[in-house]
Amino acid sequence: MMEPRRPEEEVEPRAVVCIGDIHGHIKKLNNLWSNLQAAIPNRVFSTALIIFLGDYCDRGPSTHFVIEFLSSLRSLYPRQTHVFLSGNHDFAFAAFLGVLPRPVGGYEFAEGWKEFEENKEREGWYDGEGYGEMHVQGRRWAGKITVEDNLAKGTVYLGSIYDAGPTFESYGVEHGSADLVKVVPEEHKKFLADLVWVHEEDDVCIETPDGIKHCRLIAVHAGLEKGKDVEEQLKILKDRDTRVPKIAQLSGRKNVWDIPEELTEPPTIVVSGHHGKLHIEGLRLIIDEGGGLEQNPISAIVLPSMKIIRDTDAIPSSNPKPL
Repeated sequence: MMEPRRPEEEVEPRAVVCIGDIHGHIKKLNNLWSNLQAAIPNRVFSTALIIFLGDYCDRGPSTHFVIEFLSSLRSLYPRQTHVFLSGNHDFAFAAFLGVLPRPVGGYEFAEGWKEFEENKEREGWYDGEGYGEMHVQGRRWAGKITVEDNLAKGTVYLGSIYDAGPTFESYGVEHGSADLVKVVPEEHKKFLADLVWVHEEDDVCIETPDGIKHCRLIAVHAGLEKGKDVEEQLKILKDRDTRVPKIAQLSGRKNVWDIPEELTEPPTIVVSGHHGKLHIEGLRLIIDEGGGLEQNPISAIVLPSMKIIRDTDAIPSSNPKPL
């Protein structure tokens, strides 16, 4: 007769690693990945759920190499599970390339231009080849903004309202060039086309002052809107409904900061990037220390331990070297 399992032999909770905005910084991404490998035991890291929280492109110089790296992970780490969320920047990049899902119900992308039309001249919307069939965020992404300073962020615009200039340059073409559609590899287009807008996970463990708590987890780039039905929001996100000119859950700020009250029972972790901050308050996790700025680190959070790991950390390996 098999002896009952002792408490200390209980199955170790699966590691969930949530990685914040990368924004074209391949060196930082490589360093962060190496630090994750060093900090997490091999037996745990090899089967971890890795959730990338979106915004792989723009601002940094190496979007091409970032997408190359991310596209290779499933073959290099076949026992891991990889989730690639769409950020608002990735959505706009995909819109320009024409790889977003087509809107349903006879809707045309041009109908969504009206919401932002008052900004058209200032943002210098793209009006080159293919613009007539383009989602408004693709036109804004590839546009040539007419002002230099981003006063809200205290930075200089890099080509467009999205700082998309470095993405064009990483593929070897000038900002705003229609040739980008031709030079982006098909594998990269498929990666962008397949990005999910939300990911849900049941029974994720998280360490709290009261011990390990088992929670539902919702990962979405910016967050969920308060005061709007959560299930309706999740349906739009799961359906990837491109009739919406601006998806608040991918691009909102104050309106998506907090966890909607209806997610308190059962307890739900809501994890996002997007906000240019590291903010941990209860089960609301915002993991974006980088914000795409050169001087800031890229960070990740590891569950259940809640350990923060950055690309700038010097972490000795926890994994023994072979004799």
